[in-house]
Amino acid sequence: MALAAAVWVTVLSLAAAVDDFPRGLFLLVCGALVAAGVWEGVLRRGWGRVAGLAGAGAALTGGVLLLIDEGYLRTLLLLGLGALVWHAAARSAFRPDVVLPPAERPRRPVVVVNPRSGNGRAVRAGLAQAARDRGIDVVELRPGEDLAALVRSAVAAGADAVGMAGGDGSQAVVAAVAADAGLPYACIPAGTRNHFAVDLGVDRSDVVGALDALVDGSERVVDLAEVNGRVFVNNVSLGVYAHAVQREGYRAAKVRTLLDAVPGSLGARGGSRDLTWTTPGGRTMQGAAVILVGNNQYRLGGAAGAGTRPAVDQGLLGVTVVDPSDGSARHRRRPWRQWVVHEFRVEATPPVPVGIDGEAAVLDAPVVFRVRPAALRVRIAVHHPGASPSAIEPVGALAALRALARIAGGGDPRQRPSRVPPAVRQQAR
Repeated sequence: MALAAAVWVTVLSLAAAVDDFPRGLFLLVCGALVAAGVWEGVLRRGWGRVAGLAGAGAALTGGVLLLIDEGYLRTLLLLGLGALVWHAAARSAFRPDVVLPPAERPRRPVVVVNPRSGNGRAVRAGLAQAARDRGIDVVELRPGEDLAALVRSAVAAGADAVGMAGGDGSQAVVAAVAADAGLPYACIPAGTRNHFAVDLGVDRSDVVGALDALVDGSERVVDLAEVNGRVFVNNVSLGVYAHAVQREGYRAAKVRTLLDAVPGSLGARGGSRDLTWTTPGGRTMQGAAVILVGNNQYRLGGAAGAGTRPAVDQGLLGVTVVDPSDGSARHRRRPWRQWVVHEFRVEATPPVPVGIDGEAAVLDAPVVFRVRPAALRVRIAVHHPGASPSAIEPVGALAALRALARIAGGGDPRQRPSRVPPAVRQQAR
């Protein structure tokens, strides 16, 4: 439907331009602007999507106002209808809905609930009672308790599946214990951002429904990563953000604290200047505004799915380096560079402030990152997507058209990163 509607908009605009030349050229321009705006609305999120759709609406409205007396009203209305169908059908086509293998129901599942995460989101949702109604044992994390020890105790007492209702930092702790024990794990999105849940394909707006993963869920196997032996599920940041999360009041005023951290991090004596790392091509580099090491690679930029990972099962670390501002440096198309590796190492003289899944920490140098491929068995509710939003959503108009064509032909449109790091084959610039 999306492809047919796109052809309809194109043919209708061209036909109107040819039938009543030269006045029809204005309608052709209008159609081109409508098509471009609608396509941007498909390929982008947030304000980019709003801007694209607003531009399409403005172009269509302008055409109606200027050409209504010229006999074009019917054509303009058909053009608008075609654009609407195009956008709605393409958005539906790119919505991930992966069918995962069914998994055996656990006999004694346990979910650990942090009632303080997400400003009390689990409490507001009545998560504990909903879990008990499903036959899931509930363990509440109290202030000062050791989360890892609490989960190990539950496993020792007979739990054969564990879930965590909390933020990403807590998810990493429970996921590490589950992986070590070889037990299935469920991510219950009761935190604030729930980035890991999104990339796993858990609907983060359905915190209670996520419990069904421990009842009749499907299973997928994903990677974990570690930094100096500590497991993380999302990413570790060094540089500006890492300095910001060390500051008191960061969670209450994140943007202001981040800006306040910039001078100290990038100054002549700032910790970010002391970081030394090596590119896949063997070049030794020093200093960076931000070094972000992810459990698999993140998609950045303005494309749909930006800030998420297309896959979390590729067995690779995703490295993103944002260089500090330097007026003498050669201008680059993007302010960052990315590549994927199996292991990454950062040297420094003093201890290194880091943000591990958004939690502040200080690590002794060298800071060594490793990936743990296929380390974690994840249970996901069958009515949740089962894949990251960016697993299907492509980058670029041509890639999107090719993906739509694969969908129309019954193929798999998922944009999986290569398992062979391209940066290993050529020196990073």
